[in-house]
Amino acid sequence: MTLDQERALVARLKKGDRSALSDIYKHYGEKIYREAILPRLPVVELAEDVLATTFAKAMEKIEQFKIEDKSIFFWLRRIAINLAMDQHRRSIRDQKIEDKAKVLAEIAPGGERTDRRSEKIETQELVEESLAMIKPRYAEALRLRLIQDLDRSECAERLGITVGNFDVLLYRATKAFRDKYPPR
Repeated sequence: MTLDQERALVARLKKGDRSALSDIYKHYGEKIYREAILPRLPVVELAEDVLATTFAKAMEKIEQFKIEDKSIFFWLRRIAINLAMDQHRRSIRDQKIEDKAKVLAEIAPGGERTDRRSEKIETQELVEESLAMIKPRYAEALRLRLIQDLDRSECAERLGITVGNFDVLLYRATKAFRDKYPPR
């Protein structure tokens, strides 16, 4: 695609012509996915979500793009890299919370020293108290994913939402939980 062809597509896009975004996606989507997203976020499901979000954000922010003798590819690439890094950071935070919840879920009824068992029970009570302080839907998402250890698709199905919406819900739930834990 020549720079003039890109300029014409960008002009159409700025006028609200979504088919222009489709043309840009056809030309650069795979390249952005392979070169910008996948190396930073090697989880295919998350990488595909980031690619979709990249082009949605491009459509939303197209007025900010100024073509100055360079391809729109570089602007799209920067959006993709930022989104991939943000998603990677969220995944790490979510994994830490998930790991802590798994430890809490493994509280054994016997065979441990009494002081250690009581410490785990106390922590579990703090978790439950914190869960009670956030929106019930957030608490349910956390219980399903982290305590019951269900996969994302099963959690989404139980909540009657898509997996993508569940990911957003889980992210918001973990953020709300962090604000309430430990309860004061």
